[in-house]
Amino acid sequence: MYEEPATARLVEAFANTVDVELGTDDLSTPEQLTDWLVGQHLLARPHRADADDLALALRLRGGLRERLGVPVGDRPAAALLADADSALRELPLLATVGGAPPAVQPTVTADAGPTEGVEPTRGAGLDTTDGASVEPAAPEAAPVGGAGAGLVLVPAPGLPPVRRGLAGVAVAWSELVLAGDAARLKRCAEHECAWVFWDVSKNRSRRWCSMRVCGNRNKARRFAAKRAVAPSPTTRPN
Repeated sequence: MYEEPATARLVEAFANTVDVELGTDDLSTPEQLTDWLVGQHLLARPHRADADDLALALRLRGGLRERLGVPVGDRPAAALLADADSALRELPLLATVGGAPPAVQPTVTADAGPTEGVEPTRGAGLDTTDGASVEPAAPEAAPVGGAGAGLVLVPAPGLPPVRRGLAGVAVAWSELVLAGDAARLKRCAEHECAWVFWDVSKNRSRRWCSMRVCGNRNKARRFAAKRAVAPSPTTRPN
């Protein structure tokens, strides 16, 4: 079994704040975004999200959900990926050489790679290759490049508290990409469901969040479609 890391659990929770099947959205208001960030230990009260923070979070979530459909064969909407990449540029990350960043650092949005030096950088982008982004083992910091690599990825100093919390999601996504695990986090191929799940199969072949529910639902639909187009058997005259 391939155990789901904390980074994947955070990205999964963020993506699943919208429930396609039930038609609900747990990030409908700035107050709900605040509650979610606090619940994930990415923000401390009394800090509160505003409308701009919510718009940024929704752009990031929309692109992530599109990207997570790629491993099951869905073709993502380029505009949603671009919106999420734009959101990531507003959530710069910093690669340090072994711990918390300096107390005071300017926020920089350079596009340097997340494993290069100690310059602030954006989170890993949402292209449709098998790449992804990083999340911290704790939301405040995550090792870059595997254990013992000596680099830690953190939200860039200078970000306001809510943006720093959202940058924790970017850190988590980037860590999944760098670790080569992003392809295990998928959006259910049953579009009426579209729930994000972690694929524990050895060859990363799972397509549905639940084979018993969504997998069987998909198979039943395909079977019905085949029967609908199958030619009727001819009967011989008496």
